[in-house]
Formats: sequence, structure tokens, C-alpha cells
Amino acid sequence: MPSVAARPGRARATSAAELGEIGLSLILERGFDTVTVDDIAAAAGIGRRTFFRYFSSKNDLPWGDFDALLQRMRTHLAEVPRDAPLAVALREAVVEFNSFPVDTLPQHRLRMAVLLETPTLVAHSALRYESWRRVVADFVAERLDLPPRSVGAEALARACLGISLAAYQQWLGDPDAVLTDLIREGFDEMSAVFGDAPDHRGGDR
Repeated sequence: MPSVAARPGRARATSAAELGEIGLSLILERGFDTVTVDDIAAAAGIGRRTFFRYFSSKNDLPWGDFDALLQRMRTHLAEVPRDAPLAVALREAVVEFNSFPVDTLPQHRLRMAVLLETPTLVAHSALRYESWRRVVADFVAERLDLPPRSVGAEALARACLGISLAAYQQWLGDPDAVLTDLIREGFDEMSAVFGDAPDHRGGDR
């Protein structure tokens, strides 16, 4: 299939977010495996080399400016009061990370469907999930005075990711569902299961 020419009147893409939206539109129209980097660059009115200044590969494009979102999450967690319960701090951080303006939710739903349902992207997503978990694990380790790579810190980070992915699966299947409500529900249900677990480290943190 020939490359798509830049659409009349379209300004050249000047940010990762803009380029990501253009690329996502093509992917939704044609399918991820069909669209090429050259197609996306042409539609954005930029050169192939410029595309790779924003994204290291086509697989990275559906994630948008994910690094900026991770930095925002780190900043959010760094500002959590020391006396805030850990479970509450994690729940609110994950909710905040997944909070988007109402008018962008339809596009976000489509983006997440691509990320979670495209076989080519499922394996690649492991790299992004690891970066996300690292942010959470670092916070948990600091709050509980644990080694950053400890079982406890890693397990809590994976649990938070699991709640997020479970919430997304239900959200994608129910157009009336509210994503942040599903995330809160997941945390509340997990707390109900583990809330009475004994603290083997001694003391209530």
C-alpha cells in the first residue's frame, strides 16, 4: 500500500503527542501491522529521520509520551505526605496516572485497545510495564525502608499493575464504565483480602 501523503492544510507534527495522535489514527484505520513508519511520517509531514527523534520504533508510538507520564507519577508520589497510609497513597497515585480529561477518553479507549489487543505490541509492552513498576517499587521501598529490589516492593508494584490492567480490561468491554472507579474498586477489593494479613516485619507501617 502506498504511503499516505500529508493531508492538505496539516501543519507538520512538532511533538511526540501530535505525532502519536497522527500515527494512532492511521493504525486504527488500517491496523497496526499494516501501517509503516514511512506512512506515519508522510501523514505527519515529516521525514523518517525526524520520526525516530520522537520514537525509537513504531511499537513505541501508541504509548505516546509515556516517559513524561512516568515522571509525573514520580513527582506525585514524592509529594505524598509521610503519614499517608501506603495503600491509600498507591491507590491515589494509580488513579491519578490513569485520569484523563473527559473529552479525551474515547481516544484513550481506542489507544488502550490497540495496546492490549494487538499481539505484536503485547510482548513489547513488558518493557513499558517494567518502567511503570519501577516507579511504584522505588516508592514502596523508600516508604517501607526496604531494598529497592526486595520481594515486597516488587510484589506491591506488580499488584498495582495487575489492578490497573484488570480495570482496563473491564473498561474496554463496558462503554458505560468509569475507568478510575474500576481502579478504586480493584484496590478496595485487594485491601479487603489482604487488610488483615499479619505484618511479619513488626510494627504498623
